[in-house]
Amino acid sequence: MNSVLQVKVWLSRLSAARRDHVYGNPRRFIGTSFDGCSRPGIRLPRTEFGWPALPLEIVMTRSRSFHSGIISVLLAAVVLAAGIARLHLPASRVHAAGPAPGASGYHLIKTIKVGGDGFWDYLAFDSPTRRLFISRGTKVMVLDVDSEKIVGEIPDTPGVHGIALAPDRGNGFTSNGMAGTISIFDLKSLQVIGHAQAEMNPDCIIYDPATKRVFAMNGRSGSATVVDAVTGMVAGTVPIGGKLEFAAADGAGHVYVNVENKSEEVELDSKNMTVMAHWSLDPCKDPSGLAIDAKHRRLFAGCGNRMMAVIDADSGKVIATPPIGAGVDADAFDPETGFAFASNGSGTLTVVHEDSPNMFSVVEDVPTQQGARTMALDPKTHEVYLVTAQFAPPAAPMPDNPRPRPTLLPDSFVVLVYGR
Repeated sequence: MNSVLQVKVWLSRLSAARRDHVYGNPRRFIGTSFDGCSRPGIRLPRTEFGWPALPLEIVMTRSRSFHSGIISVLLAAVVLAAGIARLHLPASRVHAAGPAPGASGYHLIKTIKVGGDGFWDYLAFDSPTRRLFISRGTKVMVLDVDSEKIVGEIPDTPGVHGIALAPDRGNGFTSNGMAGTISIFDLKSLQVIGHAQAEMNPDCIIYDPATKRVFAMNGRSGSATVVDAVTGMVAGTVPIGGKLEFAAADGAGHVYVNVENKSEEVELDSKNMTVMAHWSLDPCKDPSGLAIDAKHRRLFAGCGNRMMAVIDADSGKVIATPPIGAGVDADAFDPETGFAFASNGSGTLTVVHEDSPNMFSVVEDVPTQQGARTMALDPKTHEVYLVTAQFAPPAAPMPDNPRPRPTLLPDSFVVLVYGR
């Protein structure tokens, strides 16, 4: 009669609640015979994150000899060790053939409590220094994501929306919506070294490495203020029209910007500072976030009607519209993994995979937290940074404030770090 050998493995560093949530209940996997003998086959279940599911029971048969059972135990130990080691490798050290069907592998790695007052808008991440720049109303907070400490701030940025980093120049730039200005700061010291005048409500701001210029998209003026990143002087203004949202540069002399109220994509010649094309994004409505796959010439626009418009950056044709969550305000693209992300204020991170330049599939909607609508991507570690806070119910609507914002609970602001 065959005897049964059971092996259970737990990860003691996880809480019981986390074990239950991530790994589920213990399950049994019965060995199968092959090669004409009773040596068991070993199958490890895979979780949604791509590693062996734990806790588990490996059930093996032993009939002909005791030695075959010992060999099976050793084989199981090797397989388990490989799976557990995978859990401890940094994301850059784990290489998968592609996203598992229906799962991206992204999950919450850690939550960094930041606190402080003020709402937020765009984020920017500086990979060499491991610093996350966070717009916070009248200042930009600078977070070291490894030490989890605030290491500085860019002050006096009234109504700040975005941060553009020019690492080859050693400078950074902020778009100060209420002041209609652009602050210029030193990336190392974080000291403000100058200002440039924009137009009404500069919102998104990006750096174009091809021309060494910064483009600030003026949301109310419907124009782009162009600043020379070398001299800090305004190089020109590009009339565009409409309510401008996020933008992206291809590094080859083109800048693209979403026009929210017209549901358009506009292509700019960044050298000559002229408009090259207006493209309808139908059926996408109210585009906000924007990212680019420069190699394959694809743009990813986050749309207010819960879709991601994938656009040919040369023709303006909408190629695909994979569904996303509600309340999107930022998009990102990782060229190494082929993942396009949409951060949704409804509390999800939609992950779309570029199967080919003309085919895109939704991998999953990763649960995040209500209000986590903007993000930044670290292309080296492939980690995604989101920010949000806890809120109290909004005040009653008044004639002078028909759509009041919810109240930010004190010191509840956090950075959410997602990785594989």
